[in-house]
This record gives sequence, C-alpha cells and structure tokens, in this order.
Amino acid sequence: MTGAALRIRFALLVGLLAAVFLCSFLIGRYDLSVGDMLYALAGQMGIVPVTHSPASTVLALRMPRIVGAVLVGAALSVSGAAYQFMFRNPMVSPGILGVSAGAGFGAAIAILWSAPIWLLQGVTFAGGMCAVAVTYIVGVKLCRGGDTTLSIILAGIIVSTLFTSLLSMTKYLADPYDKLPVIVYWLMGSLAAIRPEDLPLPAVLIAGGMLPLVLLRRRINLLSFGDETAQTLGIDVERVRFIVILCATLMTATAVSLSGIIGMVGLVVPHLARFLVGADARRLLPASALLGALLLLLADDFSRSLWTMELPIGILTSLVGVPFFLYLLIRYHRRLR
Repeated sequence: MTGAALRIRFALLVGLLAAVFLCSFLIGRYDLSVGDMLYALAGQMGIVPVTHSPASTVLALRMPRIVGAVLVGAALSVSGAAYQFMFRNPMVSPGILGVSAGAGFGAAIAILWSAPIWLLQGVTFAGGMCAVAVTYIVGVKLCRGGDTTLSIILAGIIVSTLFTSLLSMTKYLADPYDKLPVIVYWLMGSLAAIRPEDLPLPAVLIAGGMLPLVLLRRRINLLSFGDETAQTLGIDVERVRFIVILCATLMTATAVSLSGIIGMVGLVVPHLARFLVGADARRLLPASALLGALLLLLADDFSRSLWTMELPIGILTSLVGVPFFLYLLIRYHRRLR
C-alpha cells in the first residue's frame, strides 16, 4: 500500500470521526437544528456569549457521553490491538488478563456500599488493575523458563474465573430490589451516566497509556515474530511486554470505570483497522484509535435513538460483534488446515 493511499485513508477516518462527532449532538429525544447546535457549541467555546437556551442545555447533557464514547472506543481498540500483537493471537481482547472481571467486581462492591460515583469509578479502576497485577505475577512465577506468553494467558483465565465468581457472589448478596438492578445495569455498559467532571482524569490516563504504545510501536511490531526473534534483534522482550501490559491495562481499566463493560470493541476494531491500513503496528495503532472512537460513537447514537428506551451500549456492541467473531474463528481454523 502506497503512502498516498494510507494518507487518504487516515484523512477519511479523521473526517468521518469529526462528522459523526458533530452529528451526534443532533441525535436524541430532543431535536436540535444544525444552527442551534453550532451556536451552542460556539457558546461553549467562548466564541459567542453563552445562552441558557434549550439547545445549550441539551448540548451540555450530550457532550460528556459523546466525548466519553470517543475516549472509551479509542482506549479499548488500541488495547486490543496491542494485546493481539503481543500474544500473536487474533482472538485476544482487552479482557484476556482479567481486567474486565476485576473491574466488574470492584464496581459491584462499590455499588453494594452505596459509594458515590467518583469512588465507584476509583474502586472499579483499582479492581481492574489489581486483577491484571495478580495475573502478571502468577504468570511470570509459573513460567520458570517456559513460554511466558502462554503462562500469562493461562493465569489470566484463572484470575478472570476467580473475579467472576466473586462478582457472582456479590450479586447474590445484593438487595434484589435495590442494589442488584444497579449492578446488572452497570455490567451491561452504558455512557448515559457520564458527567463533565468525570472526563478529565480518564482522558489523562488513557492518553498516558496510549502514548508509550505509540512510541514503542516498532518494538511491538517485533514482538509479533516471537520472543526469540525479537531478542535476536536486540529487543528486551520482558521489558516491552511489561510496558504493553501496563499501558493496555491502564487504558482498559479506565474505560471500564467510565462506561462499564463494553464487549467486542477491543476484539473487532483491530481487525477492521488491519483491513484498512495493514498489519504494521506503526499504522495499526493510530488507525485502531480512530476507528474505535468512530464505531463506538455510532453505536452510542444507535443505542439512544433506535428505541423509545435506551439500549445499553454493551448489549449492542456484543450483538454486532458476535457474528464478526464467528467469522474470524472460522477463518482462523481454515488457516490451520
């Protein structure tokens, strides 16, 4: 693929994301005209005097979830792409090391305690990070000179099962008329509860996790050739692997703490990005970020406009992602024959 073709495709992704970002303000139960939206946006940016019109009120309500969709979509997609490179497996998703199960357990505990939203997000983030820390420590200890990648994956399965069981126990102990519905709804994934004050810290954490991956994209490329080949080429495999796991976990835990568990994005989007720009990590990681933000923004628009009741976005992404996952599985098995 030529450099000109790549630049055109990246320009199209950026243009589509910008167009969907602006159009998302028009979608919802309260109709806005383009003129009202542009004037309200100009007021938010200080270009014109701020007015307290219905348009500005609706804009203030829709802005956090739209920005949140961009952040969460980019974070999950880049995490999934990085894990697929590191584990050399196209079926890997950001939850492979237990971050989603750990974050879900943390959120359930916080809801059970009736914690405020900022504490719920903090406990959720901590739960995801702790789960992956346990996975990494157990995987490295089990390795003993063997296949570190396989050991970490197996440890991730064990830790995910543990935290899923703890989550089930928490749901069993929760009040079925008060706490349990809140836990179940949170686990479905939604962007509806995001507030403006919830965004600055997650944005910093997601950017902080994404930047090292972009800077290490050449080394991440070499990881896909296997540990021995990467070491022969002068790569400190253990160090790069640790940084990839840390950064991908940081982004995934932050995304889950912000929106709940949204499945299939981190699995499906890297494959779509690979189809558009190729398998080189130098192009794939930025393309995954743009495409993930675009697709999750579209999914959120559909989830709040197709039905009279808002459909949790995690359900929608899973319904769309499952057929694509089956296609990947069939394709993967055909390659093995």
